[in-house]
Formats: sequence, structure tokens, C-alpha cells
Amino acid sequence: MPTVQQHFKGRASAVWTIYQQILDAAGAYGPFAQEPKKTSIHLVRKSAFAGVATRKDALILTLKSATDIRSRRIAKREQASARRWHVEIRLDDPSQVDAELKSWLKRSIDLSG
Repeated sequence: MPTVQQHFKGRASAVWTIYQQILDAAGAYGPFAQEPKKTSIHLVRKSAFAGVATRKDALILTLKSATDIRSRRIAKREQASARRWHVEIRLDDPSQVDAELKSWLKRSIDLSG
């Protein structure tokens, strides 16, 4: 199983900066764990509230939501169950970790306990 750091090898420095900003934003809402997996990193409280997959020059953030999020920023959406959606946001610039994204992150964290 790769470490968190190994997910960032060969990636643009902005990808690490974006990840750090997501960690800082999530940390403002309480403690959580980073669980590196084979292809992504899960951010977990009682359950996973976010998945992070790194690309060469971007990061794909998957959040869970109680409802579909209608935004041009959502690259992919999937209804996982009657009351759960998974939405993907592609982030390639640290400025994209803004108030809107942080509000989506907070709602995902709230769903995770």
C-alpha cells in the first residue's frame, strides 16, 4: 500500500499545495484520518467523507453529498443510494479551494459523523 507522500511523486507542486489546503479546511471542522489506498487517499471520520486521487497536474476530489450538487465545477456525479451522491471536482489550482468548495467539504464531513 502506498504512503500519502507516494501519491504525490512525479506530480506538480500545486497538487501537493491543493491537498494541504483541503487538509487545512477539513481540520477546521475537527479531527480526521488520512488513509492511503492503492489509487487514492481517503479522508475519514466515522466514515470516509472525501477521496483524493492525484494526477500529474491536478487532484480529483470526490465528496459525498446528501443531494446532487448542480455546479459546472462538478466533473462527474453519481447517485450512490437513495440519499447519497458522490461528486467529483477536478482541482488544478490552489485558488479553487475556495468558500464554495469548503462548504461542500463541510457538508460531506457532517454526513460522515
